[in-house]
Amino acid sequence: MLTLYYGPGACSMASHIVMEESGEKYEPKRMDLAKGEQRTEAYLKMNPQGRVPLLQLDNGEPLAENTAILPYLGKRFSLWPTDGLAEAKALSLIGFFAASVHPAHAHVGRPERYTEDKSALPGIKEQGLKTFHGHLKQIDGMLAGREWFGDKFSVLDPYGFVFYTWGVRRELPMGELKNYTAFKDRMTQRPAVARVLEDEKVKV
Repeated sequence: MLTLYYGPGACSMASHIVMEESGEKYEPKRMDLAKGEQRTEAYLKMNPQGRVPLLQLDNGEPLAENTAILPYLGKRFSLWPTDGLAEAKALSLIGFFAASVHPAHAHVGRPERYTEDKSALPGIKEQGLKTFHGHLKQIDGMLAGREWFGDKFSVLDPYGFVFYTWGVRRELPMGELKNYTAFKDRMTQRPAVARVLEDEKVKV
């Protein structure tokens, strides 16, 4: 049985939604990130980065990072493209989410990661928020005339949904992003998504 380590409201929400969508029995392990549960000795043995998500496979082996976990779950639960080009596009989008959108938000939430100069923190946060907002506008454009990020619902959609919730958390004008907001509405109508939002106490 799979075990998913997740933190409420973190990027692990994507894997959490996928597990709920799958209908497969799994063990959810809720981590209190504010209390530092992700930095305990036991957890760091499984994931030296001390972050979520972490997926413990059927054989007990740990798998970290959304860029690996989501394709793995997608193939396991038929939520991943089978065509070669479509798969490459899916990997490209996951790369954009993980390497551009997420780090931009990290500049807002954890500016101390990027400098020891405390006087520079407000500037890092401000620029990070601008960059993050710009990426959300890009995502809005990607969803123009589309129901999902791919040809049908896939693991890409829970990942893309996470950043909408972060935009709400940062009080960005998300309602102006019409395509993205319509996508958010489609997501919240899915029972699996509703269960995760309730469990993680995330408002959208």
